[in-house]
Amino acid sequence: MGEMISKLKPVAHGNHESKPILDRDGPERDRDTPYVSINGNENNYVPYVEIESRSSITCPTCHGTGKIPKDQRKELVALIPYSDQRLQPRRTKQYVSLAVVICLLISSLAIFFLFPRSIVVTHAGLNSSVVAFDTTSPSINLSTTNVLNISNQNFHGVDVTRLDVEVLLVATVIGKSSTNNVTTMGPLGNSQIYYTVNNTIKDNTTYNICTWSKIKVHNVLLHIQGTVTCSYLGHSEQLSFNGYQYVDCRSNTTIPHSL
Repeated sequence: MGEMISKLKPVAHGNHESKPILDRDGPERDRDTPYVSINGNENNYVPYVEIESRSSITCPTCHGTGKIPKDQRKELVALIPYSDQRLQPRRTKQYVSLAVVICLLISSLAIFFLFPRSIVVTHAGLNSSVVAFDTTSPSINLSTTNVLNISNQNFHGVDVTRLDVEVLLVATVIGKSSTNNVTTMGPLGNSQIYYTVNNTIKDNTTYNICTWSKIKVHNVLLHIQGTVTCSYLGHSEQLSFNGYQYVDCRSNTTIPHSL
């Protein structure tokens, strides 16, 4: 009996020494990390290096090269860790506030410069006149050249596209005139427009006053009214004006003069 026990001890002892303490093919193997950081900085994410081990496999999309085919760029989704700095943009509020301020400033300047302002049209007076008598009618042919002042108070140019004028003696229209494409005015500019109206007076009383040599003063009061059509920024606007002026109907001509 004692001899059999002495024979079993070496066998048991040998089997115990030949068995490894930890199974190298067990869970310890599965805890191998397939990725390592090149510089050891957790905040900097760089291309990984795959460690070849029995528990690691080749990337099915990039085939271990770290690159994916171009035709799969719209199919694959990249996972970014929550702590990645790209998910935490800096100074977002400052950038948004600056963009809002710039937009408001540009809008304010655009409204200030493009906001339509008034265009002032005034009758300046008579520049010259030519008088001719028709004894057969009898009638007076009176050609007057008048001056119109236009002031542009806008920060953009204005085109004066049309000028319509009519001249009245008391309540009777004695002459009309229409002119197209009159002038173009620059920003904050002023302009003078000279226009001529051919009038015909067929009133006998006025004819006798103008031809009577015993009277020293031969003036007739003319009422001038009209409209000016202006175009700017795709918008058309009509401006009216009127004025009164005395014209000597006895003299043959009135010398042109500046106003």
